[in-house]
Amino acid sequence: MNSAWNRLIKKARKPKKMPPQYEETTSNDEALHSSLAENLTKVKNSLGNSGDLVVRDFKMGKPFLCKVASIYINGLTDKEILGNSIIERLMNDVEMIKEKAPYGPSELGIYIKEHILTITNVGEITNFDKLFFHLLSGETIVLVDGWNRGFACAAQGGDLRAISEPVAESSVRGPRDSFTESLITNTAMIRRRIKSPNLWLETKEIGTITQTGVGMMYVKGIVNDKLLTEIKERLGKMEVDEVQGSNTIEEWISDETWTPWPTVFITERPDVVAGNLLEGRVVIFVNETPTPLIVPATWNQFFQTAEDYYLRWTMASFLRILRIISFLITLLGPSLFIAFLSFHPELIPTPLLINLAAQRQNIPFPIIIEALLMEFTFEVLREAGVRMPRPVGQAVSIVGALVLGEAAVSAGIVSSAMVIVVAATAIASFTIPHYVMTDATRLLRFGMMILASFFGLYGIGLGVIMLVAHTCSLRSFGIPYLAPFAPAILADQKDSIFRFPLPFMSKRPRLISQVKTKRTDPNQNRGPSPRNGQMKNQESKRDSDET
Repeated sequence: MNSAWNRLIKKARKPKKMPPQYEETTSNDEALHSSLAENLTKVKNSLGNSGDLVVRDFKMGKPFLCKVASIYINGLTDKEILGNSIIERLMNDVEMIKEKAPYGPSELGIYIKEHILTITNVGEITNFDKLFFHLLSGETIVLVDGWNRGFACAAQGGDLRAISEPVAESSVRGPRDSFTESLITNTAMIRRRIKSPNLWLETKEIGTITQTGVGMMYVKGIVNDKLLTEIKERLGKMEVDEVQGSNTIEEWISDETWTPWPTVFITERPDVVAGNLLEGRVVIFVNETPTPLIVPATWNQFFQTAEDYYLRWTMASFLRILRIISFLITLLGPSLFIAFLSFHPELIPTPLLINLAAQRQNIPFPIIIEALLMEFTFEVLREAGVRMPRPVGQAVSIVGALVLGEAAVSAGIVSSAMVIVVAATAIASFTIPHYVMTDATRLLRFGMMILASFFGLYGIGLGVIMLVAHTCSLRSFGIPYLAPFAPAILADQKDSIFRFPLPFMSKRPRLISQVKTKRTDPNQNRGPSPRNGQMKNQESKRDSDET
């Protein structure tokens, strides 16, 4: 039996030979030809004579014997830079080249690079792999007939989304900018906030087909070197065809796949990224994605917002406690209602119990079916409101909830109390600041409801114990997911459920940054200076003497 099973596994693992028309194309490391016509033919045939491929050729050199061509993709190139710094310079300097330029194509190419092109960044290319990569990245390729080399001119542009306000993480007092789909723009927004030479950025391309640019940013001297090595190893092990966004990177580098909790933090705010970088975390930017990844992540991090650091510490602490309570209501609200009515009615005050029993007198379904029906209906309305156009979606969510809830109560399908519980649970879920944590809580809520319908409060207790045990076992790049609660780190409790005043948070999280843990000097003087206090005492004494 075991031998048959092993043969079956080997057969499943054996790669199947694909037909010739479906075989994957391998990397083409062919060197550039000396003939410009052959190079242009190769480029056009490789791109399928694409309609957005633009080739501009002309003659240069003394006496107009050398052909030069510029190649770019329409829509990926800034035409103003292309016209002013490349095409115009090449066309206007023809007369000067007649008198001063050398005769050979290679000398002409070097002369063009050193004396004519005024573009900020010009790189040399020698093979078609580099040519296609730079061309499809939005750069302009310049080729000279008779020379087996070319130039890649940085002229990326086209229509890009401008910097706008955050959509999912709005703030009252904080900055109003958010990331865009441009990797360079996103990293520049961080550079404006952290003006330190220790802010390092490492870039690479992931995806054999998409060649998506990925940037890893960290603060040298604060980040843990072991963490940095682990992230580089996980990114280096990725062998995929496509990287469509940061979610692809997230699923490949996460520590645990079979868990409802998010173990990688995402955000759209540059100030949040800057704050995490200064704590010793690593940020992974993905081109064409406005939500970078922050690792390592902890459970407590998903209940903190940028607003907490722009408000006074008293209000910020109150809001954090409010979010934790709302999280518990979202997770356990319907299950506690089911457990109390089904198994523990003695825990409900008698007048309220009589009213609830009277409401359920004509309900034909068990309470668990009633709760699942209402929760499923609300999830459908939520999804419809998200997927439909924004003006119509809001109306569908509000009107649908009111009409369906009132009609269901009038028809005797559900009770009024169940509608109130489901609505309160939904409102409480909106207070969780990060939607990935909200999605995880929504899924876990259904499991708690099923346990409560079978075992009552004992089932809820069993579910909570299993959930806490599973959460304690999680790691995010080696960091315990429940830190600083498990393990308990008293020094890091100053920025967990409560937020202490900023002068008291003199150290970075101990498990995150193990190199330079001290932020500020905790013994520095705070409050009014002694001179100001002495002046106030003198003024009060003068006022008393005059009186």
